[in-house]
Amino acid sequence: MKLELTTKPSKNNAKTISDGIINYNRNTVGLEPYDDEIKFSIFVKDNDKVVGGLRAVCYWNTLHIELLWLDESCRGQGLGEKVIEKAESFAKSKGYEKSFVETTSWQAKPFYEKQGYQLQYSIKDRPKGHESFYLLKEL
Repeated sequence: MKLELTTKPSKNNAKTISDGIINYNRNTVGLEPYDDEIKFSIFVKDNDKVVGGLRAVCYWNTLHIELLWLDESCRGQGLGEKVIEKAESFAKSKGYEKSFVETTSWQAKPFYEKQGYQLQYSIKDRPKGHESFYLLKEL
Protein backbone atom coordinates (compact mmCIF):
# COMPACT_ATOMS: atom_id res chain seq x y z
CA MET A 1 0.00 0.00 0.00
CA LYS A 2 1.15 3.54 -0.69
CA LEU A 3 -0.31 6.98 -0.07
CA GLU A 4 -0.58 9.47 -2.90
CA LEU A 5 -1.39 13.14 -2.33
CA THR A 6 -2.41 15.10 -5.41
CA THR A 7 -3.98 18.45 -6.12
CA LYS A 8 -5.16 17.16 -9.50
CA PRO A 9 -6.96 13.86 -8.95
CA SER A 10 -8.20 11.98 -11.98
CA LYS A 11 -11.97 11.99 -12.40
CA ASN A 12 -11.96 8.20 -12.11
CA ASN A 13 -10.05 8.19 -8.79
CA ALA A 14 -12.23 10.97 -7.36
CA LYS A 15 -15.36 9.07 -8.43
CA THR A 16 -14.06 5.87 -6.81
CA ILE A 17 -13.79 7.43 -3.35
CA SER A 18 -17.08 9.35 -3.73
CA ASP A 19 -18.91 6.20 -4.78
CA GLY A 20 -17.22 4.30 -1.97
CA ILE A 21 -18.59 6.54 0.79
CA ILE A 22 -22.00 6.82 -0.89
CA ASN A 23 -22.29 3.02 -1.04
CA TYR A 24 -21.03 2.62 2.52
CA ASN A 25 -23.58 5.15 3.81
CA ARG A 26 -26.41 3.61 1.79
CA ASN A 27 -25.59 0.08 3.00
CA THR A 28 -25.02 1.12 6.61
CA VAL A 29 -27.99 3.37 7.37
CA GLY A 30 -30.37 2.82 4.45
CA LEU A 31 -30.57 6.42 3.35
CA GLU A 32 -33.68 8.11 2.05
CA PRO A 33 -34.83 7.33 -1.48
CA TYR A 34 -33.71 10.83 -2.47
CA ASP A 35 -30.16 10.53 -1.16
CA ASP A 36 -28.59 10.82 -4.61
CA GLU A 37 -27.08 14.24 -5.19
CA ILE A 38 -28.91 16.78 -7.29
CA LYS A 39 -26.56 19.59 -8.25
CA PHE A 40 -28.07 22.79 -9.61
CA SER A 41 -27.41 26.46 -10.22
CA ILE A 42 -29.59 29.52 -10.51
CA PHE A 43 -28.28 32.39 -12.63
CA VAL A 44 -29.28 36.03 -12.41
CA LYS A 45 -28.85 37.53 -15.87
CA ASP A 46 -28.94 41.04 -17.25
CA ASN A 47 -29.69 40.26 -20.88
CA ASP A 48 -27.15 37.47 -21.48
CA LYS A 49 -24.62 38.62 -18.87
CA VAL A 50 -24.48 36.66 -15.60
CA VAL A 51 -24.59 39.16 -12.74
CA GLY A 52 -25.14 36.71 -9.92
CA GLY A 53 -26.42 33.36 -8.89
CA LEU A 54 -26.44 30.40 -6.58
CA ARG A 55 -24.74 27.01 -6.66
CA ALA A 56 -26.26 24.21 -4.58
CA VAL A 57 -26.56 20.49 -4.10
CA CYS A 58 -29.38 18.47 -2.56
CA TYR A 59 -28.81 15.23 -0.67
CA TRP A 60 -29.75 13.60 2.65
CA ASN A 61 -33.10 15.46 2.79
CA THR A 62 -31.18 18.77 2.74
CA LEU A 63 -30.55 21.60 0.31
CA HIS A 64 -26.90 22.64 0.73
CA ILE A 65 -26.32 26.18 -0.52
CA GLU A 66 -22.69 26.20 -1.60
CA LEU A 67 -22.50 29.81 -2.71
CA LEU A 68 -24.63 32.83 -3.47
CA TRP A 69 -23.23 35.90 -5.17
CA LEU A 70 -24.72 39.04 -6.66
CA ASP A 71 -22.81 41.77 -8.43
CA GLU A 72 -22.84 44.98 -6.39
CA SER A 73 -25.07 46.63 -9.02
CA CYS A 74 -27.79 44.04 -8.22
CA ARG A 75 -27.73 44.16 -4.44
CA GLY A 76 -30.51 45.69 -2.38
CA GLN A 77 -33.21 44.93 -4.97
CA GLY A 78 -34.62 41.74 -3.46
CA LEU A 79 -32.88 39.50 -5.99
CA GLY A 80 -31.04 37.52 -3.31
CA GLU A 81 -34.32 36.71 -1.61
CA LYS A 82 -35.83 35.62 -4.94
CA VAL A 83 -32.84 33.37 -5.68
CA ILE A 84 -33.12 31.72 -2.24
CA GLU A 85 -36.88 31.26 -2.66
CA LYS A 86 -36.36 29.64 -6.06
CA ALA A 87 -33.71 27.25 -4.67
CA GLU A 88 -35.87 26.34 -1.67
CA SER A 89 -38.93 25.83 -3.86
CA PHE A 90 -36.96 23.51 -6.14
CA ALA A 91 -35.66 21.52 -3.15
CA LYS A 92 -39.13 21.24 -1.60
CA SER A 93 -40.58 20.04 -4.92
CA LYS A 94 -38.04 17.19 -4.83
CA GLY A 95 -38.96 16.21 -1.25
CA TYR A 96 -36.14 17.91 0.65
CA GLU A 97 -36.98 19.16 4.14
CA LYS A 98 -34.08 21.36 5.26
CA SER A 99 -31.72 23.98 3.89
CA PHE A 100 -28.17 24.46 5.14
CA VAL A 101 -25.67 27.23 4.46
CA GLU A 102 -22.22 28.26 5.66
CA THR A 103 -21.30 31.94 5.63
CA THR A 104 -18.60 34.07 7.22
CA SER A 105 -18.43 37.18 9.37
CA TRP A 106 -17.79 39.46 6.36
CA GLN A 107 -20.47 37.87 4.20
CA ALA A 108 -24.21 37.34 4.62
CA LYS A 109 -25.25 36.02 8.05
CA PRO A 110 -27.90 38.77 8.58
CA PHE A 111 -29.26 38.15 5.07
CA TYR A 112 -29.77 34.43 5.73
CA GLU A 113 -31.31 35.11 9.14
CA LYS A 114 -33.77 37.47 7.45
CA GLN A 115 -34.72 34.55 5.15
CA GLY A 116 -35.54 32.38 8.20
CA TYR A 117 -32.23 30.59 8.68
CA GLN A 118 -31.16 29.95 12.27
CA LEU A 119 -27.61 29.81 13.54
CA GLN A 120 -26.62 26.26 14.54
CA TYR A 121 -22.98 26.87 15.41
CA SER A 122 -19.98 28.99 14.61
CA ILE A 123 -16.22 28.57 14.48
CA LYS A 124 -14.06 31.48 15.60
CA ASP A 125 -10.83 32.21 13.74
CA ARG A 126 -12.01 30.44 10.60
CA PRO A 127 -10.40 32.04 8.70
CA LYS A 128 -8.00 33.68 11.11
CA GLY A 129 -9.43 36.90 12.50
CA HIS A 130 -12.95 36.06 11.30
CA GLU A 131 -15.74 33.61 12.06
CA SER A 132 -17.66 30.98 10.10
CA PHE A 133 -21.39 30.52 10.71
CA TYR A 134 -23.53 27.46 9.96
CA LEU A 135 -27.23 28.11 9.54
CA LEU A 136 -30.23 25.86 9.01
CA LYS A 137 -33.82 26.35 7.89
CA GLU A 138 -36.73 23.90 7.90
CA LEU A 139 -38.38 24.05 4.46
